Parts: sequence; C-alpha cells; structure tokens
Amino acid sequence: MATELWTRDEMILVLNLYLKLPFGKMDRRNPDVIHLANIIGRTANAVALRLVNYASYDPQLKQRGIAGMAHGGKKCGEYWNEFINDRERLLFESERILAEREGTTIEKKYEQEIRNIPEDIVGDTKVREVKTRVNQNVFRQIVLANYDRRCALTGIDITELLVASHIIPWAENKQERLNPENGICLSSLYDKAFDKGLISFTGDHHVIFSARLKANVGKEYYAKYFHPIEGAMLVTPRKYHINPAFLEWHRDCIFDKQ
Repeated sequence: MATELWTRDEMILVLNLYLKLPFGKMDRRNPDVIHLANIIGRTANAVALRLVNYASYDPQLKQRGIAGMAHGGKKCGEYWNEFINDRERLLFESERILAEREGTTIEKKYEQEIRNIPEDIVGDTKVREVKTRVNQNVFRQIVLANYDRRCALTGIDITELLVASHIIPWAENKQERLNPENGICLSSLYDKAFDKGLISFTGDHHVIFSARLKANVGKEYYAKYFHPIEGAMLVTPRKYHINPAFLEWHRDCIFDKQ
C-alpha cells in the first residue's frame, strides 16, 4: 500500500465518497470504503480516517454537535471549501477520475444517462450537457443515500421509483442545484406533485396540500394516494438536513401557483 503524501486525485475521490455516504457509514468495513481504498492503493483505515477528517468541515454536522476529527486533515478543509464554491466542477472532476481508476471512462460509466443527447449537439455544448447529466446523477446518489434510499413520505424503497426532488428547481439557482440540502427523496408521484406545486412542506416538514389538490376530495385516487399523506411528516435525513430557506422559497414561488 502507498505511504506517500495524498494526491489531489485521491483527496477529491474521498470527498466524492464522503458526499455519497450516509452518516455513520464511514468506517473501514464499508464495502464502498474498501472499494475506494483498493483503487487508490490505500488502506481502508486510511480512507475512513480521511472521511472523518472531511466530517469535521461539514457545517451540517457541526450544527448537530458532531465534531468529526480535524487533526491531520487541514488539506480536507481546502478541498471542502473548493467543493462548496464550485460543486459542478468538482463533482464532475471526481466522477471522471473515479471512472478512470475503475478502468473505464465517464462516458461509458454514464452511458444510460447520456445516450439520448441529440446527435446535433457537439463540441463545448455537448461537454456541458454530459457534465450536467453526470452531476444530476451524482446528486441523485447523494440525496437517495441521505434518506436510506427510501421515499421520505411513504418509505417506498424501490430505487427505480425514487427521485431526488429539487426544492428550488435546477434551472432557478445554479449555486444550490447540487446542494444536498436542496434535495428530498420522494417517489415519482409525490415528486411530480411537489414539482408542480400541488404539495409542499411546512417549516417543520409536514405535508400541506394546495387548493388545486384539495379540489379533488371525494375522488377515489385522492382517498387512496393523497389523503394518507396529508399532514404527514418527512423522515429525518441521515446527514444533510433540508435548508428551511429553500422550503420557504418553494412555498412562496411554486406551491399552489397556477
């Protein structure tokens, strides 16, 4: 195993893994930790230590009184700040490096996500589109892991039915589009209802219904799919809590708007 100083590639690969792991899963026995250790030539213990170093710079954990371990992790702070200031670039860069270390390319690894990019999109425009598709997928991985890969309202755990719902939509705020505090794991039906402003959530995370939705009281589908969640509370995420300002924006700008 390597004993030399950690490289930039290694540091941002560990940061990439940190973002994807639920809190409490950053130990040396985690298969994801072992996998990363193997492809970068480090021990699982060394990778786990770096993950805990990153935790010491995570403001979400600090707010909850979880300190992490900053000793020996000054470099982690530098990469953390770089990520916070440019999530789009660093997420894509780390995914590209990860694909290479796994013996493939980012285009092959994300073939399903980018296969329907129109053929007439070329050059820098195509590069940007590939980057967007990859980063959206990574955001989904992070948000789903944050909710134990279960719908935050219903507990549905069929991955194919789960969506990383943006609270502030992707196109509305570039700075926050990849912020896990701006994501909720919802099953497809409730993701669409949230996206269209038919439902939203209070400051303490209880479901509220729009007048448009309530106009359907008495219909069979309403009783079956909506009445059971009225007033329900979102489950508590594992690591990244919802930013209350984002929910307030959703209630003000999307909820119950025609």
